[in-house]
Amino acid sequence: MKINQFLDATYLKTATQASITEEENQQKVVDLINEAILYNYKLVMIRSKYISLAKKMFLESKADFLIGTVIDFPEGNSSTEIKLKEAQKAIDLGADELDFVVNYTAFKEGKIAMIKEQVLKATKLCIENNKVAKWIIEVAALTREEIIVISQLIKEVVLENFDEAAVKKVFVKSSTGFFKTQDNTPNGATFETMKLISENAKPLQIKAAGGVRDYGTALKMISIGVDRIGTSSSKEICTKEKSHKTGY
Repeated sequence: MKINQFLDATYLKTATQASITEEENQQKVVDLINEAILYNYKLVMIRSKYISLAKKMFLESKADFLIGTVIDFPEGNSSTEIKLKEAQKAIDLGADELDFVVNYTAFKEGKIAMIKEQVLKATKLCIENNKVAKWIIEVAALTREEIIVISQLIKEVVLENFDEAAVKKVFVKSSTGFFKTQDNTPNGATFETMKLISENAKPLQIKAAGGVRDYGTALKMISIGVDRIGTSSSKEICTKEKSHKTGY
């Protein structure tokens, strides 16, 4: 298995969140892109302000990784119109994949029509521009039943409005990794939540994000149906796979 092709190598902190300067934060992005060139990751997931930098490095290195960014991140509570405007800007900059934070607060309040409109219009924008759309549902903010319902909702909107080729370009994704939980409970993907998403979102693809930091966990995620893994530990995962193959 080429586990690198399952990995969305991720760095999404702002300079303020990382408590470093803007220059230092940009260097972290540069380091991630260089790592992606070396390890041939599937994708680098970065803030939209760094897309142009990634494109430049991509072209200079003749690498073939994809560039992803996040939309309405991490709260997801902007209007559909704002989401679409932000998404169009990312598309114009050259993003290949867009990870939208669904308005999970509105969903929990029962505003189902709003969520359906959001998923439909933003997915349509991506499909029309030959981009991949991923919907972050923020599992740590949801109950087990809510995870099931929102996964089915996204699936139904996509299956009812897009053809088979388009369906393959839509994901349901677990988490932002930025949600603050109580009592230090997991704020990202767990095996239980990814099984729930897999059972209720397929044939859409699914992405595990938040908390996948080692090779064993990544392998198990793939075994339960995960198609992509968002992680800040891509190098560690790939290095471990290599050591397994060589016996060291």
